[in-house]
Amino acid sequence: MPQSLGKEYIKFVSQNILGMLGISIYILADTFYISKAAGADGITVLNLCLPLYNLIYAIGSMVGVGSATRFTILKAQGDSVCHRFFSNAIFSVLFLSIPFMLAGAFFPDRILKIMGGDSAIAALGIPYARIFLIFAPCFMINFIMNAFVRNDGAPSLAMTATLAGSIFNIIFDYIFMFPLGMGMAGAALATAVSPVVSSCVCGTHLLRKDNQIRFLWQRPSPKRLLQACQLGTSAFIGEFSSGVTTTMFNFLILGIAGNVGVAAYGVIANLALVAMSMFNGVAQGSQPLISRYYGQGDESSARKILRYGIWTALGIAAVIIVITRVQTNTLIAMFNSEGSESLRSLAFDGVRLYFPGFLFAGINIVATGYLSASDCGLQALAASVSRGVVAIILCAFTMSRIWGMKGIWSSFTTAELLTGIMVVIMLAQLGKRRK
Repeated sequence: MPQSLGKEYIKFVSQNILGMLGISIYILADTFYISKAAGADGITVLNLCLPLYNLIYAIGSMVGVGSATRFTILKAQGDSVCHRFFSNAIFSVLFLSIPFMLAGAFFPDRILKIMGGDSAIAALGIPYARIFLIFAPCFMINFIMNAFVRNDGAPSLAMTATLAGSIFNIIFDYIFMFPLGMGMAGAALATAVSPVVSSCVCGTHLLRKDNQIRFLWQRPSPKRLLQACQLGTSAFIGEFSSGVTTTMFNFLILGIAGNVGVAAYGVIANLALVAMSMFNGVAQGSQPLISRYYGQGDESSARKILRYGIWTALGIAAVIIVITRVQTNTLIAMFNSEGSESLRSLAFDGVRLYFPGFLFAGINIVATGYLSASDCGLQALAASVSRGVVAIILCAFTMSRIWGMKGIWSSFTTAELLTGIMVVIMLAQLGKRRK
């Protein structure tokens, strides 16, 4: 890899990994504080709400990443239409967030019951669900701001914005929940305001002279939204699949191990968010570079970035597997404030069986990001649907019937391996066509 290309890759990817780690760390802090304030039931509420978070993030990611990718490709090609994608993305998510706001305002208890909570869990989670659902547009707009700033050549500012929001959330999580005694509502409020902080920091980029992003007062264009979503669909599936997996695992686990099992999965899911954030950091950090070089017709540089991303993902996966293997009990204890042995035992097996799957998941996430960034929307969609919906559902249902909880924990690794085989085949075929 040319030195300049390598330095550019390190700059974009390292800063994006740090930013994504900031998000995952504040989610861990959220879980830790909730476990202290409300015990296993609090973690169960948080885990039942995770699919709703994932859906909100998925929509914001699809519109934000897709619009920013289209902006970068068109800008590299000298097409002035690129300037219309930022405003269109903002107006689109304001409209798309309305159902979430209405659900939060009028029936958060029904939403929690639909997600599998009993009456006690739903009652505990009402203030939490209500607040974060009402703030749905803030989460979505933050995705758009961050994606466009990163694609406009300011990855350092995007990272700073993300970390600022994360630090705010961690500090005010504690202040709202304990000194002010707001409990679950305080945790939700700190989480809901953090994307506002991050968006304000990103907004300073619009004041810079070298800023290429334009906000235009224009009528929302469904055509441009569709063009953006074609390249952002894999990002949507990547985020949404986490919600699908969480929902399905919750229902399967409820039938096998009850609320304690769901709480144990809450520990696994929150630790997995940290791991997933690093791979998403590699994929999203690589995306602006891949899109730029693809738009310029420089296929060789784009594929070099892909190869570098895969090696980075493998290195991260190796570190994650070692840490989760050596420090299993320590990691679980962070979220087991009540010292439940049944929770510890279930989570112990989960950590040992679930996390080896990131060896394959990292490659799949980076490769899917490459496909999306180089205008291969259909291939990216196929890979995302496989790993996030089809493969994981088939594996989880089949393996849970045979091996119970151990089958559920192992299904993630199996699904990622199957998807990895498909991704390697698609990349090989694409390489032949583009030679």
